[in-house]
Amino acid sequence: MNPDALAAALLAVLTPIAERRRPGEPLGLSAADITFERPRNRDHGDWASNVAMKLAKRLGAAPRELADEIAAGLSDTEGVASVEVAGPGFINIRLDAAAAGALAKTIVDAGADYGRNDSQAGRTINLEFVSANPTGPLHIAHTRWAALGDAIARLLLFSGAQVAREYYINDAGAQMDRFGASVLASIKGEDKPEGGYSGAYIDELAQKVLAERPDILSLPDEEQVAVARDLAYPHQLAEIRASLESFNVAFDEWFSERVLHAAGPNGEPSLIDQAVERLRAQGHVFDEDGAVWVRTTDYGDDKDRVIRRSNGEYTYFAADAAYYLNKGDRGFEHKIYLLGADHHGYVHRLKALAGAAGEDPERNIEVLIGQMVSINGARLSKRAGNIIAMDDIIEWLGTDALRYSLERSPADSPLDLDPDLLRKRTNDNPVFYVQYAHARTHNVARNAVDAGVDRSEFAPELLEHETEAALLGALQEFPRIVAFAAEVREPHRVARYLEELAGLYHRWYDNCRVTPKGDEPVATVHRTRLWLNDATGQVLRNGLDLLGVSAPTRM
Repeated sequence: MNPDALAAALLAVLTPIAERRRPGEPLGLSAADITFERPRNRDHGDWASNVAMKLAKRLGAAPRELADEIAAGLSDTEGVASVEVAGPGFINIRLDAAAAGALAKTIVDAGADYGRNDSQAGRTINLEFVSANPTGPLHIAHTRWAALGDAIARLLLFSGAQVAREYYINDAGAQMDRFGASVLASIKGEDKPEGGYSGAYIDELAQKVLAERPDILSLPDEEQVAVARDLAYPHQLAEIRASLESFNVAFDEWFSERVLHAAGPNGEPSLIDQAVERLRAQGHVFDEDGAVWVRTTDYGDDKDRVIRRSNGEYTYFAADAAYYLNKGDRGFEHKIYLLGADHHGYVHRLKALAGAAGEDPERNIEVLIGQMVSINGARLSKRAGNIIAMDDIIEWLGTDALRYSLERSPADSPLDLDPDLLRKRTNDNPVFYVQYAHARTHNVARNAVDAGVDRSEFAPELLEHETEAALLGALQEFPRIVAFAAEVREPHRVARYLEELAGLYHRWYDNCRVTPKGDEPVATVHRTRLWLNDATGQVLRNGLDLLGVSAPTRM
């Protein structure tokens, strides 16, 4: 019996009690409104509910009195071994072994779909993350959002949402001209321009540009920077893509900022021009001192924003506005932005933009701000210049260790990683601890085959050892953990859950044998335990996949 079935059973008991106490007054609750927690002390049962304390006043009863009524009715439910009332009105429920143990077969039968849910069904989400300028290699600051953004997307998809992972390519503006000028300076053997880019990668790009256009220096001066920029840029973008792919991060859409600035094929206004007029039609655009402004203070911004300067040039805010509206035009009702710690000022600005566009800033847009990550002993990249490059960190620590470590802490907390710990093959290393548990489930299964133990029998009532009850209880929690992590955009909840599950599995492994001991014959209990072993491996595998981390079968 899982929490959903238990909630339905409790609601069936509670409904006539409510009708008796408040005749004609609908209870107005669904099974989804009834929640359970795992008691910290397993002596208190498998599940606990505070529903009696929450509803007592409304139903005109003392909490403990209402809890006693619910407990009396629930105790007759099939699969429930006992129900006790504790403290001011907590309802502690203990399942019988067969009802609890049945979960092992449910998990094995569900396979990779166990934990999949529809809590986010019906939502169309555009998830934008990383979005680094295509003017150099990705670095340490991008690794955290790459890992978290991809994990959030996986959680949302697993929870029923339609999600597009999007990378916004900032390939227009002054930074691209400085990039082109830096490549050109390398071709000419000159010092980089003021505010330009340096590093061996610029010299490598310069050689690629020169190979494609050996006549570049014979072009008019005003064309040289543009040619260097436009030929070097695809090579740098390809390197960014490769870095992300090596980190198990794939994007569904690579959106070029240039699209926003370009006029239509028949001379139609650009998307930025159209955005200004659409915001004006909403009544939030005004003209002052020759410039065009958006009245973002109507939606909590600290000041109104200029969208077009008095000299006719558009601001970065104009591109932001056009891009936001374009996401809606492409069918994305909900937009999630993952931004770095230096982008706090964008939160109110983007929410104000949503409001000015006629949408609900509290429903249609979500801005997540992450804190910085540092790695003790990480060296600056010789190739990339004065940065710690993503490729170097991946090569040093490995994709699995890096991703898992970045995802197991809340995004809004600074993170300082210990490389020595992450490279250890010991239980002190969290990713090793979880992956080793998964590998152990496969080793147990291999040994079971050698011993003649298979899954031809399943008697869940035999899973009665205290470590089995604890393990089954944790396995039962996985769908709820996944749904909640998706809702609050916090992959670290899955990682911490996997660590707890691994610990419970290791304790079960130490106490309950799947293979017979010595000359002991194969019995039903061994075959049943193999189901539990394989169910645990499946949940560990599903959880690691949601984090974009591999689940090795041997270690």
